[in-house]
Amino acid sequence: MGATQPAVRVLSFDDGPAAVAVINRAAEWYAEILPPAEVGEPEMTLQVWADEARRMTWYGAFDDVDLVGVMGLEDAGDAVLFRHAYVLPERQRQGVAGLLQSHLERQVRAGGRIIVGTYAANYKARSVLEKAGYHASPDPEAVLRRYYDIPEDRLQSSVTYEKNIQRT
Repeated sequence: MGATQPAVRVLSFDDGPAAVAVINRAAEWYAEILPPAEVGEPEMTLQVWADEARRMTWYGAFDDVDLVGVMGLEDAGDAVLFRHAYVLPERQRQGVAGLLQSHLERQVRAGGRIIVGTYAANYKARSVLEKAGYHASPDPEAVLRRYYDIPEDRLQSSVTYEKNIQRT
């Protein structure tokens, strides 16, 4: 990271084009881990981003004025979902994902259950989650079917991780 840590804030509708650009740039690496039929190009459109914003809150990490990472927070009743976590490739391994994750964790009430879904082949995300204290769900298919509305091919190639937030 640069001399200063990125600032995290809620994204507005005006941030949509930059957020979609970050998501699509970061998702390019899916071509390395997924079968070609499962790689979406683009991964997300501005319309899908806006549709997602109706049910969740988007957060962004900014270096000065440049958006370098995004993550969504969705209240699912008895759990909170961390959605669409993406960091620009040139900013990965610099703490941006951890910064966003910590910020979102602070938004979760004490005793809250956080669920994160990712591709089973996404070793980068899985490593970050495990290092942050998340554990693999014992029945990821049941979790995905209950909390996510994703295509069957993505469901079959995905896993979930969980963490309970405890405050003292």
